Amino acid sequence: MNKVIAVFTKESFLVPVVAIILGLLTGAIAMLAGGFNPIQAYMALIEKVFGSAYNFGETIRQITPLIFTGLAVAFAFRTGLFNIGAEGQFIVGMIAATTVGVSFDLPAYIHAPLAVIAGAVAGGLWGSIAGYLKAARGVNEVITSIMLNWVALYLANWVMNAFFIPAGQQRSEMIKESSMITISWLSQMFDSARLHWGTLLAVLAAIFFYVILWKTKSGYELRAVGLNPHASEYAGMNVNRNVVNAMFIGGMFAGIGGACEILGVFHYQAIMTAQPGYGFDGIAVALIGGNTPLGVVLAAILFGILTFGAAGMKFGAGVPVELIRVVIASVIFFVAAHGIVKIFVKPILKKKKEGGN
Repeated sequence: MNKVIAVFTKESFLVPVVAIILGLLTGAIAMLAGGFNPIQAYMALIEKVFGSAYNFGETIRQITPLIFTGLAVAFAFRTGLFNIGAEGQFIVGMIAATTVGVSFDLPAYIHAPLAVIAGAVAGGLWGSIAGYLKAARGVNEVITSIMLNWVALYLANWVMNAFFIPAGQQRSEMIKESSMITISWLSQMFDSARLHWGTLLAVLAAIFFYVILWKTKSGYELRAVGLNPHASEYAGMNVNRNVVNAMFIGGMFAGIGGACEILGVFHYQAIMTAQPGYGFDGIAVALIGGNTPLGVVLAAILFGILTFGAAGMKFGAGVPVELIRVVIASVIFFVAAHGIVKIFVKPILKKKKEGGN
């Protein structure tokens, strides 16, 4: 029991939890200022997420792409890079999955994995463009990855219009059934919620994130380059190659996320008038999760619940959806502002220290 208490009072666990609580309290104050009942709003949010099997399944569906994009951003952070381009890598993964899903007739055990791999490779290559420009030309990856997001959006629309969308339509043909990764029996259990194998892939991606960064020689080099590229170069490491590799692996995570949205959720790709937003949300997920794989998964769950539950707050308590963004922004603020949170945590840690002595 003491070990359990020790885990829950550990600073690395306590600080983000207190930050989330402070964020929710700030959101409650914002709602009170707007004339809304925060208790009713949060109850409506919980009711929306957990009130029915369908909504619970759709919440899981909402969480899945956030795990992928959160990992994409967190992996780059861990290697000293700022991957703002998860959005573009996500979109390129969608293009690749649609292309494979529509164009080929293959057995399901080959077709679906091939479509996922295509999305991963496409996202990785898209991310490595920013990595190459950083390594070879010294171009800041923030600038290039932001530009690549827009290039990916318009490239996706051009590819769909040119090759996959029938005349007069706004979306591509349906992908072949053999390439779909929907879990039919699980979907039926959750009243036709769009559940798919991508959720399992997201968990495996988080494990891969941990193993490659902390259990392999390549991961050690990636982290070393992120901490101090000059010292790493002096130690004989190839800094430029590691920068490209880091962006490739980060892009792979986002690319798989995009592929899973096509193969498991929509089964087609529509003309997009705006970016999906999962890549930008992934930045917040990575920050809240402390750039660790477990933290990203937990942050994606929180973010997904808040995002999906926003509709419940709107219809159940009349709170505008914009206010849920205030709550999320408050959580991000307090997680980022460790110094402020530690003021609230300090008495608990002091008491624990005195108890230990």
